[in-house]
Amino acid sequence: MSMFETDLSNRLAIDVHLNSSGVLDTMAEDVRQGLSEDQKRLSPKYFYDAVGSDLFEQITDLPEYYPTRSERDLLLDIAAELMAEIRPSDIVELGSGSSAKTRALFDAPSTASHLNRYVPFDISESAVRATANDLLVEYPFLNVHGVIGDFEHHLNKIPAPNGRRLILFLGGTIGNLDRDQRITFLSNVRTLLRPEDRLLIGLDLVKDIKTIESAYNDAAGITAAFNRNMLKVINKGLVADFQPEAFQHRAFFNEEESRIEMHLVPDGLQQISIAEIGMTLTVQPGETIWTESSYKFTQEAVEEMLTSAGLGLEHFYANEQPDRRFGLILARPL
Repeated sequence: MSMFETDLSNRLAIDVHLNSSGVLDTMAEDVRQGLSEDQKRLSPKYFYDAVGSDLFEQITDLPEYYPTRSERDLLLDIAAELMAEIRPSDIVELGSGSSAKTRALFDAPSTASHLNRYVPFDISESAVRATANDLLVEYPFLNVHGVIGDFEHHLNKIPAPNGRRLILFLGGTIGNLDRDQRITFLSNVRTLLRPEDRLLIGLDLVKDIKTIESAYNDAAGITAAFNRNMLKVINKGLVADFQPEAFQHRAFFNEEESRIEMHLVPDGLQQISIAEIGMTLTVQPGETIWTESSYKFTQEAVEEMLTSAGLGLEHFYANEQPDRRFGLILARPL
């Protein structure tokens, strides 16, 4: 092993709190419960096997899908000011993935003078390891302490701060949680924050319905394939016999609830066996399986959400052109 490789290993730590099956440990109970409800549903966390993750990366490059580009552009706009103002020595990113957008913060002019450690938190050990190795080469000032876990269960496994902390929850993922789930999650994150620490949340904003719906109904059909792939994940994980191509993708904006809903709709009567949980499922024509919610926010809704979780709004950043498409919310503990 070269001295360079040894140096990189000395700057890297990975804590694993999921076994090799990862979120599959919770799949059986989640699927049993979700498919037993009157409105059948599956958790969006089961989108992201290797195929699903690749499909989502393709979605982020689609012309219709504005959230990723809008958030990245906004981060680039505010990175220098944000990092100079907060000067964190510790950045924790929940749901870090490839950490692609986070590089905007690492590249800010002041960052090398104060940032010491990056803590990517994700369910995918392979993604965290691959990204960590790239970051250690790109940013010689950085140490990486990865945490492999599910943020519903393992937030308490995040290492103690080594200075002022900035927690990131980007990508609009907060919008995948219903209101009560959002408050519970943010209240749990609040326990990780000391008075000097901050939380940066990326979230999609309310805008014209056509723009929102187009982002989830792309002409190339990639989102439809992404939605159906969840059934392949369930087939593999629980020895089920869903026929994914027998389900159509449906995504629409529920204006009353301020959310996009993604559903799978059968072409005809479907009878499915799920061997691992001893379940036989019938999906009638016209019934749907609800796979994802993606809530869109106003500033008023953001402030109410933060207050309910013991947080205060410090800055509300938003794209202004061509419209207020996406927001980055800087919050402080109250």
